[in-house]
Amino acid sequence: MTSLAEARRVVVKVGSSLLVDERTGSADHAWLTAFAADAARMRARGQQLLVVSSGAVALGRRRLGLGRRRLELPEKQAAAAAGQSLLMHAWEEALAPHGITTAQVLLTRDDTERRRRWLNARATIETLLTLGVVPVVNENDTVVTEEIRYGDNDRLAARVAQMIGADLLVLLSDIDGLYTGDPRRDPDARHIPLVSEFSAAIEAMAGGANAEAGVGTGGMATKVMAAKIAAAAGCATLVTLGSRPAPLGAAEAGARATLFAPALTPAAAYKAWIGGSLAPQGALVVDAGAAAALRSGKSLLPAGVKAVEGRFEKGDAVIVRDEAGQEIGRGLSRYDAGDADRIKGLRSSAIEAALGFTEGSTLIHADDLALARL
Repeated sequence: MTSLAEARRVVVKVGSSLLVDERTGSADHAWLTAFAADAARMRARGQQLLVVSSGAVALGRRRLGLGRRRLELPEKQAAAAAGQSLLMHAWEEALAPHGITTAQVLLTRDDTERRRRWLNARATIETLLTLGVVPVVNENDTVVTEEIRYGDNDRLAARVAQMIGADLLVLLSDIDGLYTGDPRRDPDARHIPLVSEFSAAIEAMAGGANAEAGVGTGGMATKVMAAKIAAAAGCATLVTLGSRPAPLGAAEAGARATLFAPALTPAAAYKAWIGGSLAPQGALVVDAGAAAALRSGKSLLPAGVKAVEGRFEKGDAVIVRDEAGQEIGRGLSRYDAGDADRIKGLRSSAIEAALGFTEGSTLIHADDLALARL
């Protein structure tokens, strides 16, 4: 389990009902100011923070004079386009006084499910976090259609947490966690502080009487679904009340919440996924020196590759074998098969000259390699 104070990398999902003042239709600057103080405290102790933020449509509909009526898809896309700049301005205005730089990242479901786009999105976010930036992520509602959209940012936040190997996902809700029933209707409903296993009973609590316990387009059912996605990636999830001032600080101080615990660490879950869930599209045959380096935890460099087999794209899973045919492991290739064949046997410094570009010095990074059990 991972507490908020202990987590190395944290994803926080903020819904539109928290960020947008319903009376005015504009950003709730008081709430954002308090949240920014939480963010600054986390950053000061070395934690990396990413925010998944709703609010573009809610802010844009006011700018376009669309009122409170149900919007058709083209209107919703127009509102998102008009509101996205307002949303980013609100975040920048709140975080800038603490010396925190923000960056906008707009994603669609394809960016978290298609391997090549997943790798590109991950590389961008990883770079931003390394540079000390707080990425503000939202679904790209200006282009996404109903058939391919997430529909709620709880699940998007879980996929982003999975993508970047977060330790903790925080879902700010309009209720302080999971209950056995809806506490607003059932006085006997019990709060559940810890969920260590995703049983049918837990899912029934979220999907039944507790279904309305959520904000925006999501409810408690989507939060439990998001927590399940995150847990499979080794990431804990904390569901807590977001409407209180400085909600992260309140959670750290022991305010009521529900923690969904993962079974594995993010790194172990990621390697298990690579090793057991992805169908390999090709193979790389490596020399004895590269084989020994890989088994000691090193990355695969082009210099150690003797042969490239199959047709695979950047980001596909491939088998890595030694020259005797023994499988060393499975990993995600940073180059497609054709480019891998052109750079095999070369020093990393020669990649750009050979290809005219570079995707980095490694064919498979150690973080993206799951070693076979001997």
